[in-house]
Amino acid sequence: MAILIAIIVFFVIILLANAIKVLREYERAVVFRLGRLIGVKGPGLIVIIPFIDRVQVVSLRTVTLDVPPQDVITRDNVSVSVNAVVYFRVMDPAKAVVEVEDYLYATSQLAQTTLRSVLGEVELDTLLAERERINQRLQRIIDEATDPWGVKVTTVEVKHVDLPEGMKRAMARQAEAERERRAKVISALGEYQAAEKLRDAAKVMSESPIAVQLRFLHSLTEVSAEKNSTIIFPVPIDLLAPFANKWRQSIGEGSKK
Repeated sequence: MAILIAIIVFFVIILLANAIKVLREYERAVVFRLGRLIGVKGPGLIVIIPFIDRVQVVSLRTVTLDVPPQDVITRDNVSVSVNAVVYFRVMDPAKAVVEVEDYLYATSQLAQTTLRSVLGEVELDTLLAERERINQRLQRIIDEATDPWGVKVTTVEVKHVDLPEGMKRAMARQAEAERERRAKVISALGEYQAAEKLRDAAKVMSESPIAVQLRFLHSLTEVSAEKNSTIIFPVPIDLLAPFANKWRQSIGEGSKK
């Protein structure tokens, strides 16, 4: 009799262990009874019928999916290797179990094929310069495809674009040529602005001969202050004109006497 009671107690414990389950806050249990979906339970303590109900637990946390490098030929026929990362989470556990066999694997494959198809429609310069727009387009396409599965794709990011060595060298030469072009443009613009200022200064000096004489004297002062050496400097006739006029006047007065 005692053995029978022990056996009954043992089976009751097994039944209770199979009938009672505890789910965490981020977990949901999709319950099937005799193959038919009866609902989603959790979190916390749930009770099921042992050997009749089948439970599949689904996590509602955000999943980080690493998309392996994909060989892509861009619109301008450049072969690149691109990898990405996809962030998604399950919004409807029942659909994630019923509508697709393995939503993790399905989302991964969908992300790979979408990455190749979208990047194949853009040129290399667009891929490098407008990555944010491409990320948004990838997220929208993948999210629309996974919506019937109860999966919400929140973010898609292109991580790395691996270029061929020949293309890297060509882009380096292009960048160097662009920098040289900008340097020459800036130098030419500086010369143009300097020429304009010199033209304005010459115009002012042509209107005031005294300014020319003052500039000449200032230049003499600067030269004499820099080096103690003998410098032969041509003297403008305008500086000697007052002395010549005075000399002529003195000769004229002497002849009158």
